[in-house]
Order: sequence, then structure tokens, then C-alpha cells
Amino acid sequence: MGYAGYAPSTCKSQDALPPLEQALRALPIDDMTKATLELIEKLVRNTVQAPAEEKFRKIRLTNAKIAEAITNVPGAVDALVEMGWQKEGEEHLVLPQGKKLVFEDVKAILNTQDWFKKELEKEHKRKMAERKEQDPEKLALRRQLELDAKERAANGPVTQSSKAQQLGGNGPNMKTAGDLGLNRGGG
Repeated sequence: MGYAGYAPSTCKSQDALPPLEQALRALPIDDMTKATLELIEKLVRNTVQAPAEEKFRKIRLTNAKIAEAITNVPGAVDALVEMGWQKEGEEHLVLPQGKKLVFEDVKAILNTQDWFKKELEKEHKRKMAERKEQDPEKLALRRQLELDAKERAANGPVTQSSKAQQLGGNGPNMKTAGDLGLNRGGG
């Protein structure tokens, strides 16, 4: 019997990610990863949309843009190999003729992009919190607030309201419009 008389859930949680998503999530969490995943997505989409096109089935790893976003990023080439690409020497990745990439591969990349975006936000928030905690001005202000609160607590509760005080002179401390020169005719 489940919680409050309900039957236990039949939903299965996805504890284990597919191997492709595991390989993609192994990429380093930094700002460059976004560009890496975007380029991998573009390469895979081109292959999914035009599987017979030979130019989409071969990646030259020495190309400047490919080298910056894939070859030089730890784990990026491994993720492509997990998809089915094969190394051809040190300079190329080739998708064999029998291998066909599908939209599920693109979906795995999109899921990973979302995951990385959330991870980068978490990392940013953690760094901001760390920076906030280390700010000496804020620490000094916090200490002063705590001391003020202790001082007010030591004085006890406020039992009477404030009272107006005479500011000197014999009457109200106000000037009239005429005193300020606003009441003069002229026109």
C-alpha cells in the first residue's frame, strides 16, 4: 500500500541516461561547451536531414572552427564516436555508410544543452553567493546590524511612543508664502 492509501507509482524514474547523453554530459562545464554542443547539433542535423550527402558524413578535425569547438574540447570527439562516427586517421571523423543518425541523436544533444544551461546557471549562482559572502563591506554591515539588534534587545521593548520636541523659538518653525516671495503680484 502506498502513501495515504494510494497504490505505489508505476512510473519509472530515469536513473540511467542513454550512453550518448552520458558522453555529452562528460564535456567540461564552461562557456565553450555551448558552442561545442551547437556545432555538434548542426553536424548531426545536417546528417539527419541529408543522410546520403557525403560532405555531411565526414568531419575534418583540423578545420579551425572544428578544432576550436570539438577537437580541443575534452570528450567532444568521444561523444561523436559514441554516436557512431569513426576516426579515420588523426584528421577525420567519418560516419560509415551503414550508419544512419536519427532525430533521437539530435534530441539527446538538445537535452544536454538544456542540462548544461542549468548547470552553468547553478555555477553562476554559486559563484555569486560565494562572492557575496566574501564582500568585506557586506560582512561589516551584517556585523553592525547584528550589534544594533542586540543593543535594541538589551534596551527592552518600546513601551511609549515618541514625543514632539520644540525646535527653538516661540512658535512654529514655518515660513509663509509671503516670507518666501511667492505672494507678490505682477503680471
